Amino acid sequence: MKVDAWAAVGTVCIVLLITSGCNPAAVTSPEINVTQAYQTVSAHLTQALETEANQTLQPTLPPATPQPSPMRQATLSPTPDPPKATRTLTPTLVCDLAAAGNPFDITIPDDTSMQPGQSFTKIWRLQNVGSCTWTTDYAVRFFYGAQMSAPETVLLKDNVNPGQAIEVAVDMVAPQSPGVHQGNWKLTNAAGQLFGIGPNGDAPFWVRINIQEPPTATPTQVNTATPAPTATASPTPTPTTTPTPVVQSSGPVILKPADMLNLDTGELNTGSGFDLLYQTDENNLHLLLPQGSALLGVSGSVEPGLIQCQTATKSAAPLALESLPPGTYLCFQTDLELNGWLLYTSLNLTDGSANLAYRTWAGAP
Repeated sequence: MKVDAWAAVGTVCIVLLITSGCNPAAVTSPEINVTQAYQTVSAHLTQALETEANQTLQPTLPPATPQPSPMRQATLSPTPDPPKATRTLTPTLVCDLAAAGNPFDITIPDDTSMQPGQSFTKIWRLQNVGSCTWTTDYAVRFFYGAQMSAPETVLLKDNVNPGQAIEVAVDMVAPQSPGVHQGNWKLTNAAGQLFGIGPNGDAPFWVRINIQEPPTATPTQVNTATPAPTATASPTPTPTTTPTPVVQSSGPVILKPADMLNLDTGELNTGSGFDLLYQTDENNLHLLLPQGSALLGVSGSVEPGLIQCQTATKSAAPLALESLPPGTYLCFQTDLELNGWLLYTSLNLTDGSANLAYRTWAGAP
């Protein structure tokens, strides 16, 4: 901003008036120090000019717009995860699974003695321990062994819910040949799939009978009058002895799945002429399977002799060790038509091995 000279003069006059105490007569007083007054005015003028210059050089800033205080952002605490549910392991239930009822054999306990051709009805009590209901489309079916004139299948008469039991009756006829006869059975569902009893639901249940030798007819003695015998010297009877059959091969043997045994020589997995194959099936049953023309049959818990094994009922059907109690004797005929017995002592479920003993006779006594 420019300072006008007149404004400067006016400022001087104002100063003089103030100095003289606002008395006009004092203006002309020679005692007034004009130089001092001028210096005072000049100093005020210079200060005013500097102030004006500073205001000119510094632009006038618009009033500051009040800024909103920064929004206080809430600190979000992480939401804790919901507690995880504790996982409870539930055992998987098998749909079709059976167990022996209590009692199991309602009729015809094992090794019941019968006459050849005798009719009988075998009744088992079976319990449904699976998760599926047995309908009337379920049945018991002959599995292997001695069928004893029984039908192939017998349908269940009622539905059996899980946890319930049912009694199943099968009509049979005892075979004509003497000895021990065993028939093995299983259950079948509506789709025709077999299942049984035991921990794995794959073991058969059975009927086992013992056919007695028919009694020998005793001739009736007819009393007739005879003359008194003449006393004569009687020769001393010569005692007769029964010859002991010759044993051709015998001994203990341990069979593992897929082993082959020659009962004529006792050779295991070597040579030829094998009579038995030991293996497991798809149901994890441990089977003795006769090979070639060899035959096998159940004898009982008492050691049989040669004559008993020669006349025992034998077949080429496989025999499951699960259907036999330990200590059971089996009679066999080798591919060379030699007879003998096989003793089942134990089954190792860890490696599937079977402990057996056998004896093969050379021939007729």
